[in-house]
Amino acid sequence: MSGQLRGRPAGGAASVASTTLPNPRAERALDLLSFALSDVRYGLGAYLAVYLLTEHAWDEASIGLALSFGGMVGLVSQTPLGILVDAIRAKRALLGGAVMVVTATSLVIPLAPHFWAVAAAGIIGALAGTTMGPTLAAMSLGIVGPARFAHRAGRNEALFHLGNGVINLVILFTAPFFGTAMVFVMMVLTAAGSLVAVARVPAGSIDHRLARGLLPDGRGHGERPSPWGTLLASRPLMVFAATGALFHMANGPMLALVAQKLALGHPGQGIMFTAACAVAAQTVMVPAAALAGARADSWGRKPLFLAAFVALALRGSLYTLSDHPTWLIGVQLLDGVGAGLIGALFPVIVADLTRGSGHFNAAQGAVGTVHAIGGITSGIITGFVVVNAGYQAAFLTLSGIAALGGLGFLLGMPETRPAGGGTVPAEVPVPAD
Repeated sequence: MSGQLRGRPAGGAASVASTTLPNPRAERALDLLSFALSDVRYGLGAYLAVYLLTEHAWDEASIGLALSFGGMVGLVSQTPLGILVDAIRAKRALLGGAVMVVTATSLVIPLAPHFWAVAAAGIIGALAGTTMGPTLAAMSLGIVGPARFAHRAGRNEALFHLGNGVINLVILFTAPFFGTAMVFVMMVLTAAGSLVAVARVPAGSIDHRLARGLLPDGRGHGERPSPWGTLLASRPLMVFAATGALFHMANGPMLALVAQKLALGHPGQGIMFTAACAVAAQTVMVPAAALAGARADSWGRKPLFLAAFVALALRGSLYTLSDHPTWLIGVQLLDGVGAGLIGALFPVIVADLTRGSGHFNAAQGAVGTVHAIGGITSGIITGFVVVNAGYQAAFLTLSGIAALGGLGFLLGMPETRPAGGGTVPAEVPVPAD
């Protein structure tokens, strides 16, 4: 590698646009896939904590510890699995296999709701689940190209949250009649829908050079730094990774804590209240993600991403003001702002900062690994804070972490939107021809 920093040739934006003609069939399949994956991508999510707490009398610390094993595996596997997504051309098969594994591990838990069984299911499910986000992002980038990726990523995220909202609404209205079983029924139905959607993506519609972050003209096939080398060589990526870790440290446990608090205060209604919290957040995540996709190119990435930190810090503080279910569920609307913006912008910012490196998906894994460190450590620490100091102390701690992350992002993160729509950010090393 020459070691010099290079941008795209003049007229790069037009060049990008010309390499990827719209493929309506492929994009409709991406729409269906984004919607259907909503209940599979993260397994049982917050429902698992409520299920173990209310159905099997687990305490909060044990829940956090058992789930941390899967989190740790997801942490260390993100970069290797990102490298796999970059390298493999059978991305549809990879995604379909991941859907089946995550669903199977979720269905095993009611059969063996014991500590090590739950931990083992979490580990296997984490290996499969970790591939879903990067694979969907890679397929999207390979289908639409860099010029339309911000819009596509926002659309994916909006449809993901719309699907999640619809599914949780179904659980909300059916759980009083069918109980916890509805959580598992919906998992099976959405897994089937995801597999149908994967099969509808035309195999030839994915440009595998673009899908891994190479430039449309083929540059970037020479020597490339490792994924971690790509991260360490870019100061903006380092700042993005560190501040994102603080965001996930603050955000990760919040929904589970609210759901647990509601479940303990209202015995027998834990699943219903968890669904209500999820639906409240999803109603805002859909427009937030759509806004990010529609305005990321005109407004820039930084102000939208910073707004997510503000919403998260405010959310943690507001939870402490009242224990009434209406208040707690209402505050959960702010989760929609943070999660909607972050989810839509994460792959866009990574794509901005790694364009031409050929390590788009591996870099997503490397940055995601740092982000996951925050979520995992927070899950363990917060469980013990709740046990020893209560829910109020936990919420205030998380709010303070979010404020710290937002300040770091404001001061240290540059705008990553390509200048003029077509240049690679100045600190990104692009391989020689």
